Amino acid sequence: MLRDIIIAYHFGTSLLASAFFVAFTIPNLFRRLFGEGALSAAFIPVFVETRTKQGDEAAWNMAAKVVTMTAALLSAIAIIGVLLFSIFVKLPCFSDKWITTFELSRIMFPYVVFICLAALSMAVLNSFKHFATSAFAPSLLNLILIAVMLIVFPIIGNEPSVQATVLAWGVLLAGICQVLIQLPALKRFGCPFKFSSRWNDPKVRQMLMLMGPAALGMAVTQFNVLIDRMLALWIGGWAPAALYYSERWIYFPLGIIATALSTVLLPTFSTQVAENDHSSMRETLSDSLRHLMFIMTPAALGLMVLAFPLLETLMEWGGNFNAQSTLLSGRALIFYAPGLILFSVTKIFVPAFYAQQDTHTPVRIGFITIFANLVMNITFILVLPEYWKHVGMAFATVISAGMNIAILGVILNSRIEGIHWGAIFRSFFRSLACALLMSGTTWLAWHYMLPISQELLPAKFAQLITLTLAVTTGGITYLLLAALFRFPELREIKAAFRRK
Repeated sequence: MLRDIIIAYHFGTSLLASAFFVAFTIPNLFRRLFGEGALSAAFIPVFVETRTKQGDEAAWNMAAKVVTMTAALLSAIAIIGVLLFSIFVKLPCFSDKWITTFELSRIMFPYVVFICLAALSMAVLNSFKHFATSAFAPSLLNLILIAVMLIVFPIIGNEPSVQATVLAWGVLLAGICQVLIQLPALKRFGCPFKFSSRWNDPKVRQMLMLMGPAALGMAVTQFNVLIDRMLALWIGGWAPAALYYSERWIYFPLGIIATALSTVLLPTFSTQVAENDHSSMRETLSDSLRHLMFIMTPAALGLMVLAFPLLETLMEWGGNFNAQSTLLSGRALIFYAPGLILFSVTKIFVPAFYAQQDTHTPVRIGFITIFANLVMNITFILVLPEYWKHVGMAFATVISAGMNIAILGVILNSRIEGIHWGAIFRSFFRSLACALLMSGTTWLAWHYMLPISQELLPAKFAQLITLTLAVTTGGITYLLLAALFRFPELREIKAAFRRK
């Protein structure tokens, strides 16, 4: 969040901001596909199995082959990518916004090599039950970009194009550092740091077979993100940045709560499937959905009510992120916010399929919903007014997410009999009713406390204090209503904390 606030201060919703975000999406696509996504998910079980059955030496030999193959493939992709972007910047058929994007892309594209090797290193360390180093490594990207903006920018001056170029080089440096910081830990666990070109190995083939469906699903999703960003750039130089800033607020609760829950559910569901314990799986699925509704419903409504206050308070600091940036980003955030509930449900449904060793169904459904999303995006871009087109794109993302969970839910219901849909929907509507009342108190707290605070305190400090009070008031209201109406979810969460 701090990184994005500082980027917003320097670049706002300018063309440079949008070009940077679109350019950074391209190497991130390969990171999701080859790094921390499908490759890591396929690598860990094979590496652990090899260590268990054949010993550490065999496991390190297998890892050397995978690392060599990955490094060679990604280096070739990086070289081709840099050459293509270098050609694109010289072609007269592209406008300035695309030329700017391509210039930043050719600097950042080699990031794919280092970030994917870093992700493989993280997978190896995790297989040894060592999490601290690999958990810290991704933070280096944020820390380095923050350092570049706070330390280097004042030295190089205020020319935005030069600052964007330096920031792009900071991304590449961060990729290298994420590899280097993990080398001491790898050495401690006996990594021989060697390369092997003998890729025709049964273990490597086994890993590639496991990687296939997951890679396809992630490729579909990531290409959809990239296409969305490029369509937004088609709208205008400001649109990708406005969508990015609004989207980040959705990922905040999604990453903390839903992604964490998804991480825990995959091994839980897998154990229940292996033991043919459909009753426990049904209970786990139902309870997870109820608890998610209890948390994410007020979070979604809170983001809708406080969309503009959040952006104005936390993003506007007198730089290039101004009132117009808040207006454009806030409009998108209001329409993104309901998707928080839908995106969270996906994080529960998909592990239920993976636990049944079915990686194909989510991919097939993903193709359908992504195509629908693309059609809706183009339709909204064509029919909506200029400064509402990006809002249509946000809304299209939410509608397609709803389609995705509806289809997945129907299929899941046919496979797991007796899912407590009645209890789940009752939980949702209970939470929705209380969240609506919470939203009212939150809105009143912001609008009535802000003028009073501004009379007593400096403007920005008054906003920060009022926003904190508004969020606190809303949270207390929701919890009091949940206690008053004796929500089982509140009781169960409290019991879980006491047991912990």
